[in-house]
Amino acid sequence: MKEPVEGITTTIDDSNARFFHVVVEGPKDSPYEGGFFKLQLFLPEDYPMSAPKCLFTTKIYHPNIDNLGRICLDILKDRWSPALQIRTVLLSIQSLLSTPNFDDPLATDVASHFKSNKDQAIQTGSLEFIPCISIHI
Repeated sequence: MKEPVEGITTTIDDSNARFFHVVVEGPKDSPYEGGFFKLQLFLPEDYPMSAPKCLFTTKIYHPNIDNLGRICLDILKDRWSPALQIRTVLLSIQSLLSTPNFDDPLATDVASHFKSNKDQAIQTGSLEFIPCISIHI
């Protein structure tokens, strides 16, 4: 990325220039504040005509991210445009950590938990990323 994004680091893989290692810092004042979350970002051969493929490799308790790390984000699916940039994708993922989309959950059980008991869901999410914090300090 030409312009760095605060709270996001990207590294191009040594063996494949279309593969990026990404670390997203949990946004301030979000349930994920203090956490560091690893993602893989891959540019398909027909990029930018097709959206990048993104996957969380750090476990995260989030309504729009399933237990396999797949992300439910409109610009990675039907709202993709070749005019969008990797920077836009990463900012959107960071924003998703601050503002989950409960209307389009991928992990419906997590979305239900947040809706029924937000404080408990936040506590559950915080417990899941504690090991990640100790790795990155």
